[in-house]
Amino acid sequence: MDLQLELNKAGGFKNLELLAKQVVEGFIAGMHKSPFHGFSAEFAEHKIYNQGESTKHIDWKLFAKTDRLYTKRYDEETNLRCHLIIDNSSSMHYPESAGTSIDNLNKIAFSALACASLMNILKKQRDAVGLSIYSDSYDFYSPEKGSERHHQMLLGKLSNAVVSKPETKTTETYRYLHQIAEKIHRRSLIFVFTDMFQTSEEDEKLFEALRHLKHNKHEVVLFHVFDKQRELTFDFDNRPKRFIDVETGDYINLYADNVKDNYEKAVSEYFKNVKLKCGQYRIKYVEADINSGFNNVLTTYMIERQKFV
Repeated sequence: MDLQLELNKAGGFKNLELLAKQVVEGFIAGMHKSPFHGFSAEFAEHKIYNQGESTKHIDWKLFAKTDRLYTKRYDEETNLRCHLIIDNSSSMHYPESAGTSIDNLNKIAFSALACASLMNILKKQRDAVGLSIYSDSYDFYSPEKGSERHHQMLLGKLSNAVVSKPETKTTETYRYLHQIAEKIHRRSLIFVFTDMFQTSEEDEKLFEALRHLKHNKHEVVLFHVFDKQRELTFDFDNRPKRFIDVETGDYINLYADNVKDNYEKAVSEYFKNVKLKCGQYRIKYVEADINSGFNNVLTTYMIERQKFV
């Protein structure tokens, strides 16, 4: 599918809803290769039959097509609440040159489209979704709802986030996660999209905030959004370059090859520590490379939803 006409650098997403729909349709089309085979075409209206449940609502026509048992799903059975949290700090707008095509997204555009795709599935399943966006301030909060008007409003906020780059300031992620945690009272599935860049406080405070999100029996999934080619493997040519910290404005002039080995070692160690801490706090950690598409995000949702409900 050619989605390049749907994006441009200056204006962000022209039709985020259409993009999200196409991402989800592409994901569903590939489900026959995954453990969710048979769940794809009817997942909006059915749920997997569990042994011991009443057989009254089994869809026998679907059983004839898929050789799997599903029960018809009714509105009152749909009680999942999902809250999406997006870090919109300056560092999430890296790389600044990205955004001209679906294959060239920056971190905030990737996160926004991932959230819109999740919202598309949640809408089909008649589940309630809420949204929080923070940068150097708590920019936006909306509680979980399921109406079409609410859905369109959230899409508008996601689109605006892509083009509303905050000023060069440090971001205290842990502070806003604590505030968000205080607002979410009913048990929810919480997805956090962040690049995990902290400049002013130690990581321990960030993980304390993530643990706070788990109160009231919430399930928390941390999508660690990054550009693997540039931020993990430091894949730059060896011409002299100026590397600028987009949150502080500090910079350094150097040849990439002079620091590549030490940089990769330090960043790999940091990623490893993040994964270990997530494990200690029982937070699901998922790498979200902006160059690898959205299947990993959507598959994680499918798995977590089945576990949650």
